[in-house]
Amino acid sequence: MSQAKRYLLTGASSGIGAALARELASKGYDLALAARREDSLHLLAAELQARFGRHVAVLPLDVTDYAACQDAVGLAANALGGLDGIIANAGIALAGKTGGGHFERARLTLETNLIGAIACLDAAAALFRQQGHGHLVAVASVAGKRGLPHTAAYSASKAGLISYMESTRTELLGKGIDTSLILPGFIDTPLNRGMPSRPFLIDVERGAALIANHIDKRHRSAYVPGWPWAILGRLLPLLPTSMIAKF
Repeated sequence: MSQAKRYLLTGASSGIGAALARELASKGYDLALAARREDSLHLLAAELQARFGRHVAVLPLDVTDYAACQDAVGLAANALGGLDGIIANAGIALAGKTGGGHFERARLTLETNLIGAIACLDAAAALFRQQGHGHLVAVASVAGKRGLPHTAAYSASKAGLISYMESTRTELLGKGIDTSLILPGFIDTPLNRGMPSRPFLIDVERGAALIANHIDKRHRSAYVPGWPWAILGRLLPLLPTSMIAKF
């Protein structure tokens, strides 16, 4: 049976999310676009419908409203005539030194990147269990492989998401539900433009194209771009702390 392509995409209003929506629509996906900025979503939906003729729905959503995450899955399924996958992409990066009085920034980062992602993925998994098929996609980060300076909360949120997806994959084995863990390196978006260094940076269009390809092929895990992050991602946990501290 050919795989249907009706997906809910969170964090779709800008950055990787908006670029990924364009790539997926070009590949024949029907999309429910979810984010806080409803006006940006409507503009993007109109563009995708005009360029690619796809069915595109708009769902205003703040992923820190966890009840709304549960509702969004049902709304997406109703709007698209069914749901075949979800891409938990919504994320923020509010940097701050540990002990620097930035706890609220850390809390919001964790609530958005980890708990918000889990709320959406869990709701979709419940639907997919009922229907016997589906695809859970989480956009994490190479920062989740090793905590980096000044990004403790961000790194922790992505490490938690990696662990969550690893556990989920084992639970769903043999149940007809695929999982994909995406691990981007530095992709040029507003999320990271304030950082003093962005090694091996790629533009958002290339990043989105690579991510869309991994989603389309339902790869279990993928670094983006593969070179050099597929190697560096495995080396990061092994590097001495003194070297990491210089980043």
